[in-house]
Amino acid sequence: MADFLQQKIPIAQAIDAIVDWLTEHLSVFFNLLQTIGQSVMDVLSNTLAAIPPILLILLVTLAAYFVFNKKWQMPVFVLLGLVLIYNQGMWDDLMYTLTLVIVSSFIAIAVGVPVGILMAKSDKAQVVIKPILDVMQTMPSFVYLIPAVAFFGIGIVPGTVASVIFALPPTVRLTNLGIRQVDTELKEASDSLGGTAMQKLSKVELPLAKGNIFAGINQTTMMVLSMVVIASMIGTPGLGQGVLAAVQRSQIGSGFIYGIGVVILAIMMDRFTQSLNKNRGKSQNEIKPVSKKRKVFIGGLTAAVLVVLAIIGGVSQGSSNKGAITLAYAEQDDQVASTTVAAQVLEEEGYNVTMTALDIPVTFEAVANGQADAMLGAWLPTTHEANYEQLGDQLDNLGPSLDKQAQNGLVVPSYMDVDSIEDLTDEADQTITGVEPGAGNTAAAKATLEAYPNLADWDLATSSAGAMTTQLERAMSQEEEVVVSAWSPHWIFSRYDVKFLEDPEGGMGGAESIVTLARLGLEDDMPEAYQILDNFEWEVEDIESVMLEMEEGDAPEEAAQHWIDNNPEKVEEWVE
Repeated sequence: MADFLQQKIPIAQAIDAIVDWLTEHLSVFFNLLQTIGQSVMDVLSNTLAAIPPILLILLVTLAAYFVFNKKWQMPVFVLLGLVLIYNQGMWDDLMYTLTLVIVSSFIAIAVGVPVGILMAKSDKAQVVIKPILDVMQTMPSFVYLIPAVAFFGIGIVPGTVASVIFALPPTVRLTNLGIRQVDTELKEASDSLGGTAMQKLSKVELPLAKGNIFAGINQTTMMVLSMVVIASMIGTPGLGQGVLAAVQRSQIGSGFIYGIGVVILAIMMDRFTQSLNKNRGKSQNEIKPVSKKRKVFIGGLTAAVLVVLAIIGGVSQGSSNKGAITLAYAEQDDQVASTTVAAQVLEEEGYNVTMTALDIPVTFEAVANGQADAMLGAWLPTTHEANYEQLGDQLDNLGPSLDKQAQNGLVVPSYMDVDSIEDLTDEADQTITGVEPGAGNTAAAKATLEAYPNLADWDLATSSAGAMTTQLERAMSQEEEVVVSAWSPHWIFSRYDVKFLEDPEGGMGGAESIVTLARLGLEDDMPEAYQILDNFEWEVEDIESVMLEMEEGDAPEEAAQHWIDNNPEKVEEWVE
């Protein structure tokens, strides 16, 4: 009996099989949804981006003035908050995030209210739907990213899908609760007067449940915003990517600024959605009905504005010179540096370049599936070997940008009296500070622990690239012992007096190349861009100089442009 209970039920395998079946047999349907969704998102985000920021700030501030009964507090907050976001260079990110919030909230409300009505009208439906909502609300939000990527790839569409699923339950639950709490006598009065079920719903139940419904809408909007940072892990653009990049690089100031941007947007959305229920607490006699003519006028004006903005968005979407190209990368300093430099060069040659930050496995999948055009951060033959073996036949290998000059290893300050991994005994509390759990560098560090008998009692503390460098800096400032799992090229070798430990067992792997991979067909679609990426090649000193400027506070774009300005001959070789 005990042996039977220890046999795992193949739940994970069954779910994988279901997802694989859906991906294979419904790929056309998912691609259609992805195309439609992306088009809608592009039009909306481009529409918002096409409006001059100062004009949009003034319009939102003016709207806040009238929405909040001509009181000055909220309009002043809106004005100062949006001006701060614009001043900090986060305006484009704000527009993407606002697009995600608007579309996700609209879909969640459009689905949630009818489902909530169904639950209120049918006890059987409530019995079925309620446990589903329980699962949706308690499931870790990261889990929603997995099927979203499998079905829709990367970008803002899967981010929207994950946000809708995560944020749907409050609207459903509170709509159901609000209708069920309507006084039974009022429902019976409607029935006795000959009202139909639809009339009872629209004239009695929904108006009286309005407070609960709008409370659910408010919570749904806030939950969508809470997914902003999480969705950035699958390439959803916006403020979340800034937060994620700051966390992974341990940039406290930058993370705080992007966090403030999210807070400002959250407060604005919260107050505006609450204002939709501004008649709560008033009796029916106190509520002034809107005349039919005014409704027609407002509806017509709104429709006209939407049409004009849609035209603006469509025109903005179609405007590019030589075409649009997407470069995928992981939020690691070496990949940020090389990808930003390549993007700047491509833009100077007339391309509209989008940089999309992803986890390493998703980066490979995005290029293999054609959702990204290229990546410049594949470490081969060892670090990313598993990813390349799985998807290599779907990728175009353009060769190394850094040829056999990359290296993983255990790094210590030069003042530590150890030169080889074999020399380690009880240093640094027998702990190696590593990076992300899923990184190739972490896998190499785990292999190293197994390869050396003297490391049998050692632990690998996984964290992030930013946390690893922070721990190194902190220990060196106090001349303490520290062992980190790092790699070259990295700015720490330009900033600190550190050294690689010799690795006679080869646990961390040997010399590697950083390779550029492109999607199949890029050479035919964009031969000039393909040639630039194919020619892209530089030295360790080049990439580390860009990385060091980034670490010292320059924006990646600024650091990349400085290098381009100082190395015109090398750039000329790429664009020939």
